[in-house]
Amino acid sequence: MQDFQQIINTIHTDLKNEIDRGLVANYIPELSHIDAKNFGIHLKLISGESFSVGESHVPFSIQSISKVFALSKAFQLQGDALWKRMDVEPSGDPFNQLSLLELENGIPRNPFINSGAIVIADILVSQLENPKEDLIQFVRDLANDQTIDYNLEVAASEKATGFNNFAAANLLKSFRNLENDVDTVLDFYFHQCAIEMNCEQLTNAFYLFANHGTCLQNKQWLSASQIKRINAIMLTCGFYDEAGEFAFEVGLPGKSGVGGGIVALLPNNLVISTWSPGLNPRGNSKIGMQALEAFTTKTKLSIF
Repeated sequence: MQDFQQIINTIHTDLKNEIDRGLVANYIPELSHIDAKNFGIHLKLISGESFSVGESHVPFSIQSISKVFALSKAFQLQGDALWKRMDVEPSGDPFNQLSLLELENGIPRNPFINSGAIVIADILVSQLENPKEDLIQFVRDLANDQTIDYNLEVAASEKATGFNNFAAANLLKSFRNLENDVDTVLDFYFHQCAIEMNCEQLTNAFYLFANHGTCLQNKQWLSASQIKRINAIMLTCGFYDEAGEFAFEVGLPGKSGVGGGIVALLPNNLVISTWSPGLNPRGNSKIGMQALEAFTTKTKLSIF
């Protein structure tokens, strides 16, 4: 048995005073004043043991990590029918790129770029009776934590500045790949991105992706086949146009968000989350990427 607490303590010590921490996202005003020195790690083994270091209990805006929860809920509700409205290919372009959407007739490359996530939001708005309440309850149930909620200030900040997302939604609508009103879908989408969680809550919520669809409370939410597909999309598309680099350096399926969070998992073994709000030029946590690379190097635990 490896000494996981010692391993993450060493990684935290090695990186906590790193001078170049990347830049905190400033295009969402509410995120721009988060202290770049924050850095936490939380690890949970499939057997249930947990290990934490640093600011692992400080809540942060999970942003694009929420796309995994939304995809999971849509997949649960619609099954394979949802793939008629989007593809599962890496885009090789930034997460908010619009040109591919036009070239490919309104079919987003994958559910983790913004246009694909907006289509998922449209599906959930159609399928759920109370979309915002139902999605947050789904996340709370996965994490077994009823305190998880939206940060309404972040949601409002995103809505006030989300011009690119309005453009993507209107483009989707023009190709008839959006069934609901643009404003309704985007209101849901902005709230989804503004879910606030800490590293421990995030790790717990992602436990089912390492455990064939069964959460910490031993409830089966998705089939093993569905989980396999979501994990595959996380590996190939979970890090914007840096997914290949993450697979190369870290070797785990995972998802990042511009709030500085990253969550990654090794099926049948573990889930690990990191938070450091400074981003590299591709929009991924600079210190988080380094921490996870160090973790898989030190433990020799990856899918490869």
